[in-house]
Amino acid sequence: MTDYSTTPGGEKVLVTGVTGSIGKATVEQLLKKGIPASQIIGLSRKKEQIKDLAAKGIEVRFGDYLDYDSLLRAFEGIDKVMLTSAVAFTDRSTQHFNAITAARQAGVKHLVYMAIMRKEGSGRIMPEVTESDLFTEQVLKSSGIDYTIVYHPPFMDVLSLYFDPNPYENGIKVPASNGKMAPATRDELAEAHAIILSTPGHTNKTYSLGGSHLVSFAGIAKILAEIKGQAVPFTTITTAQYIDGIMANGVPRQVAEFITAWVTAIDEGEFEYQSGDLERLLGRKTKTYQAYLESTLA
Repeated sequence: MTDYSTTPGGEKVLVTGVTGSIGKATVEQLLKKGIPASQIIGLSRKKEQIKDLAAKGIEVRFGDYLDYDSLLRAFEGIDKVMLTSAVAFTDRSTQHFNAITAARQAGVKHLVYMAIMRKEGSGRIMPEVTESDLFTEQVLKSSGIDYTIVYHPPFMDVLSLYFDPNPYENGIKVPASNGKMAPATRDELAEAHAIILSTPGHTNKTYSLGGSHLVSFAGIAKILAEIKGQAVPFTTITTAQYIDGIMANGVPRQVAEFITAWVTAIDEGEFEYQSGDLERLLGRKTKTYQAYLESTLA
């Protein structure tokens, strides 16, 4: 059994973006692994949203990826950093560069970065994501800091954002058919982060965190139908029809095109690779989409 009661040598671990779902879940998973709250620090630029973590004894430091001095102050005395990637439609490259450079200057020993899974040899550029991921990985590998890069698949718990919120009434209509992906929940990915941050053996490694089970959008329609015993019609539509449908709900075209790029990438197999890394880190298979839906619908 792995002893999680303390990080090696009582190291201090800082997790960025703790007001977001992945950052917050990573902190919670560190606590579940038995890492003392006194060794966990959160980084946030939203001071008003950190009371729940502070109540658990977590020190939360203010830091903004675009404010280099704030990062230097936040990283003081820190051994390991979990760099939660900046959101799309912002200058991710500058933000990640600042974080890595400040971490190096502050004497951080190990930095973990979450990137988006890429299919080997595909050359696909996911808008708002791929170019800044590639840049960040290059900066990190040349920084001299020990690193771990974790490649994330689509989040299982947000797949419903890609189709109608009432699939039992309106069916699933997407520009996709039977192309499959290997999703995982954000909690499963956060648990993998916590394991990497709290156990040895992950220096200068990359992990591809595809889930244990492949699923397509057509398969999701079948799973939904099975759960309720009610048909969920599945229809393949054009990307233009899909974009128009999203924009009809008041979403800007740029965002609609961004969402569409994910659906077409999923259908074309960009996120179907299963390395087994996530299973090995967790010591178990990840949830099926059916099990996830049954737990949420219940």
